[in-house]
Amino acid sequence: MNDELAQLAISAAFKGSWKKAIEINKKILKNNARDVEALNRLARAFAETGKKEPAIATSKKVLKIDPVNSIAKKCLTKWKSFSTDTKDKAITGNVDDFLEESGKTRIVKLLHTGDEKVVNYLDAGDEVKLLCYTHRVSVSTADNKYIGRLTDDISMRLINFIKRGYEYKVLVKSISSGDIRVFIREISRGKGMENIPSFPQEKLSYIAYTPPHLVKRHETPYSEELQE
Repeated sequence: MNDELAQLAISAAFKGSWKKAIEINKKILKNNARDVEALNRLARAFAETGKKEPAIATSKKVLKIDPVNSIAKKCLTKWKSFSTDTKDKAITGNVDDFLEESGKTRIVKLLHTGDEKVVNYLDAGDEVKLLCYTHRVSVSTADNKYIGRLTDDISMRLINFIKRGYEYKVLVKSISSGDIRVFIREISRGKGMENIPSFPQEKLSYIAYTPPHLVKRHETPYSEELQE
């Protein structure tokens, strides 16, 4: 039952139905007051409806149950800096945005991540954007605050494709201590490039191996050596 309610709560959050998310998570907590996942979701829902104090109190409950819970720690920092203005917005991404498609999507771990204050405001599902430079591609918030860099191989590939008219949508996939991963989805391809995928399927490299007992050695017969 709680699993079904959890899915409903997640779905409500993705749709931006924060009041409904609050109701569902409270139902879950009636059955299990120590469900830290439900508490974290409830804290987020409180914050998204402008209820700063309940959001802080809920995150503190999580830390009493699980003192090392990274989500609650990050959110507590965020909630404390929030204004009390009511917000009514959906998470930028939706469940379908994270469906992987061969050739069109790639999850990338960011390098050289940015200021902790910027990172603390990020949530999974937030839409971010790519900023292309000569030899690298950075990922930034909607208001151009630096988050991190793509790996060199992905950067060079995307720089070339973007120049040729490709478009991409980028969402925060996951955030943990020192680890930010983004989900990159190809939205459209450049003219004349319809058959060239952004992310070709990775091939496994291998070294052929022949068991020693199957190898036929060419050796000079002993009698021939004597004749030389």
